[in-house]
Amino acid sequence: MTPAPDAPLVLERLSVCFGGAGGMPLAAVSDVNLVFPEGSVTCLVGESGCGKSLTARAVMRLLPENAGVDGRVLFHGENVLAMKEKDLRRFRGAGAAMIFQEPMTSLNPVLTVGEQTAEPLRLHFGLTAREARERAEELFAEVGLPSPRSRYDDYPHQLSGGMRQRVMIAMALSCRPELLLADEPTTALDATIQGQILRLVISLSGERGMTVLFITHDLGVAARIADFAGVMYAGRLVEYAPAADFFAAPRHPYSRGLIRSAPGRHCLGLRRMPAIEGTVPALRDMPEGCPFHPRCPEAVARCREEPPPTIAGGGHQTACWTADSQ
Repeated sequence: MTPAPDAPLVLERLSVCFGGAGGMPLAAVSDVNLVFPEGSVTCLVGESGCGKSLTARAVMRLLPENAGVDGRVLFHGENVLAMKEKDLRRFRGAGAAMIFQEPMTSLNPVLTVGEQTAEPLRLHFGLTAREARERAEELFAEVGLPSPRSRYDDYPHQLSGGMRQRVMIAMALSCRPELLLADEPTTALDATIQGQILRLVISLSGERGMTVLFITHDLGVAARIADFAGVMYAGRLVEYAPAADFFAAPRHPYSRGLIRSAPGRHCLGLRRMPAIEGTVPALRDMPEGCPFHPRCPEAVARCREEPPPTIAGGGHQTACWTADSQ
């Protein structure tokens, strides 16, 4: 895979594994190759347990201690996985930032949201307490938090879910990162707040030229915001394409199943929603061949015997024996 010259982030054969019974490693993420063009929004979609969040956490090196990581995470050509602690702290500020799925479990309950937002400003930019407070209040205003000055002294439990998520976004944007990783940041929010958060992330990305990796299981969200779409299944990237191409003509049977299963007009009335039969296999029960073949209506003998090749993450590509990936 040849990285684009303007791509701040490139994943090369990124793999994450955990120790299994008898010391056999269990692959949770396998050979993921992705290029993230500057200023673009790439959405990773798929069911829970497909490896989307682990991929993002591997980029930030926020995996459990028992996780084994292989491959390369290149940020402007420098391998994040090989960074020393000093360089890693710098990367997790001006370089990259992450918005987590549930702010109530990510925010410290014994510190005010203002203190938590001001901390990276003092750490990375050396601001005084007063300067950091003023900047934190400005950030709260930028992300649309009501009464930003008074909210500085509130604790997380005093804010609504939408407000807490706005605080998380303010914290992530505080050091003006080049790369933003958003791990299902709108899942627990109602539709109105979800729309506001999506508009906020996209507008700030456009204004700042940020590159965004947005993880979601909601195909509607991906269709709304993505420049590029990647589909993960059982830890593997099974399809990657420009978003317009992907939603116009998905090639992988799993991708088509996800799109058919998404709520829409066909859900009106008493008809049963379409669904993909079965569930994502556990790491210890991964089938031979293509991991999707037990659930795939288009599987052939080769699918049960041989895994499809890893895709490189450029153009419209599909890891499937029965799909045209050219």
